[in-house]
Amino acid sequence: MLEQITLKNFGPLREVTWGRLGQINLVIGSNGSGKTFLLKALYSAMRTLESYRRGDDPRSEAEILAAKLYWTFQPEKIGDLVTKGSSDPLQCELWLDAKRFYYSFGKDTSKQIMDLSNQVAVRSDHSIFLPAKEVLSLQGVILKSREQDAAFGFDDTYLDLARALRIPPTKGNNYKEFAQSRRSLEQIIGGRMEYDTQRGRWQFRCGQQKFAIGLTSEGIKKIGILDTLLGNRYLTPGSILFIDEPESALHPKAISELLDILALLAERGIQLFLASHSYFVVKKLFLVAQKRDLSIPILSEMEDGEWQAADLRDGMPSNPIIDESIRLIPNRRYGTE
Repeated sequence: MLEQITLKNFGPLREVTWGRLGQINLVIGSNGSGKTFLLKALYSAMRTLESYRRGDDPRSEAEILAAKLYWTFQPEKIGDLVTKGSSDPLQCELWLDAKRFYYSFGKDTSKQIMDLSNQVAVRSDHSIFLPAKEVLSLQGVILKSREQDAAFGFDDTYLDLARALRIPPTKGNNYKEFAQSRRSLEQIIGGRMEYDTQRGRWQFRCGQQKFAIGLTSEGIKKIGILDTLLGNRYLTPGSILFIDEPESALHPKAISELLDILALLAERGIQLFLASHSYFVVKKLFLVAQKRDLSIPILSEMEDGEWQAADLRDGMPSNPIIDESIRLIPNRRYGTE
């Protein structure tokens, strides 16, 4: 499990230190604050650790990391990830199961990272990033764009997910919590996503009826992605799941039910990092923390651009999004402040 992170001069994130991480971790901030940037930085590091010494890949950690940063953020050179105007290098330090992973590079770096230290053992589990937009209807386009054309556009979070989704489902007993989560996910959307191998496209099955992917709502497809990753065993108890805007395209009841399912997956060992700007998500996770007496670390963007860490088990923190939401709530039925 990721236990602590420190980022310095990483794009919009001038300095972020976040310790005592838990099974569920929430980043909340305004549009453009860097919360998705933070998740992608963590994801790039985890995918590097999971790719190193896997299969016949002969590359070093530094080579894998440089390629991952390049294709995840898609800059002209990875040195462009250094905070604009800063003369200091970019630094990233992660602690995973009490082992340190660290790297640093300057703004002139092209594709070679010289300063890297890794104490983390080789990992067999998979991390995955779920973007705010669903990818089932775009899977073929993403794979062609990257695997055949090698073109910028869809970054590595989309490519890795598209590849994970083409793994066929696995029959047989699964982890109890995973099986329960799948049943709950299917209840939310009233069915499940299936891949039609003959037509080479996804479809939504509801009872005996089948619906083309283009006739299926964004929210159903989004829930279907998580269900698929549980069904094909891509996600395991040691996985780390990054979700950008879990509230996107879902109505409030579905959001609440989805977060309950994510809490169940966290109990089985999956570590979650969520990025949101929704008061509803914060409040629901606060209730989960209180009900289960569960530590849910939250990292909040403050008005001065700094980041402040707290824990939802200790109460609702104060930050601009939460404060504004609470200000509007008391008299909302009268339409006045």
